[in-house]
Amino acid sequence: MTRPAPTEPPTARTGLLLTGGGARAAYQVGVLQAVAQLKRAALGRRAGNPFGVITGTSAGAINAAALACGADDFDGAVRRMAGTWRRFTTEQVYRTAPLALLDAPGRWRMLMGLARLLARWRRHQPRSLLDSAPLAELLARLVPLERLPALLAAGHLEALAVTASSYNTGEHVTFYQSARPMLPWTRSQRRAVPAPVTHAHLLASSAIPFVFPATAIPHGDHVEYFGDGSMRQTAPISAAIHLGADRILVVGSGRLHEPAGDTPPNTYAGPPSLAQIAGHALTSIFLDALAVDVERAERINHTLALIPPDALGGTALRPLSLLVISPSERIDAIAARHVQALPPVLRRALGHPAQPAPSEAAQSSALASYLLFDGGFTRELMALGRADTLARRAEVLAFFGWPGDQAPS
Repeated sequence: MTRPAPTEPPTARTGLLLTGGGARAAYQVGVLQAVAQLKRAALGRRAGNPFGVITGTSAGAINAAALACGADDFDGAVRRMAGTWRRFTTEQVYRTAPLALLDAPGRWRMLMGLARLLARWRRHQPRSLLDSAPLAELLARLVPLERLPALLAAGHLEALAVTASSYNTGEHVTFYQSARPMLPWTRSQRRAVPAPVTHAHLLASSAIPFVFPATAIPHGDHVEYFGDGSMRQTAPISAAIHLGADRILVVGSGRLHEPAGDTPPNTYAGPPSLAQIAGHALTSIFLDALAVDVERAERINHTLALIPPDALGGTALRPLSLLVISPSERIDAIAARHVQALPPVLRRALGHPAQPAPSEAAQSSALASYLLFDGGFTRELMALGRADTLARRAEVLAFFGWPGDQAPS
């Protein structure tokens, strides 16, 4: 959907919001590939970074940081991101060692040596189902955050912001790094902190609850532990607005609204599995807040359009142009075709049925879709992102103000 603001300043600062969703974030890279393609066609290869403000949450925070660190070569940054996502393997993101004790083939060992296994569990005290140490190593190699200060100073970028959720205070925290001093903001249960963005911030923002461990981040004179930024995120678009964006491209990780009659009926009569319940919970965390925030922005735009121009000066609100691109297909249904690529111990732990019915397969694959860091799955999502964006070529060109066949505002 696109909701151009009633009026738009001639020097509108364009923002990018990349939402959470684990492996689903491959879709975002496909969208960025299409944006880069349309930009080259409209402006030529020498055109720079189209996004002055880049914000991200969860896996979207990693994509946002990778893009920001290549702001002086937008096309090159997108190519590098696409190359990484295209060749992903689960071993690059997590280890399944914490799940070893739950492995079904290993249950006989638990019966033979239960006391020893319990002692080992107490000794190691795993903090999550999966170990994200490989992701930390991958970020250190592929996201050169040390480049960010120079890129900001040179004007290639206005600001980068990533969000995480504090387990200590329960607050939703936005960490931002900007080219010029910007006052932090505080709202109910959320606050902003100006700070150099580090790999620890990216790990924290992408730490899916229960699945990946919390990350410790020094804050002032103490340390707080943070998890996935999608938790308790009530206003995903807010950070880009506070950092000065007048128009924002929002890329979702799932369909915000299911078309009427498009949801497959639940033909599976049994009770939901733990994997189905967890997948439903994660989908609520990653998708619901964005849909509500987009509707809120549209209502504000509509209200501002009714206010006479001479009276707009009395309010801090301003019109906002939004372009929201989200998957046209059900990502859990796509994941059902690739679930066998999950590590066997993880697949068994999720209780994925060996030969599920079609509707049951999609339901039981919702959780898997966040953990399927597999090239077959990510390449299919990237292709979908490119196709969805190019199918809306006229809207994208109109949003950026690029020459070409544009849809009327």
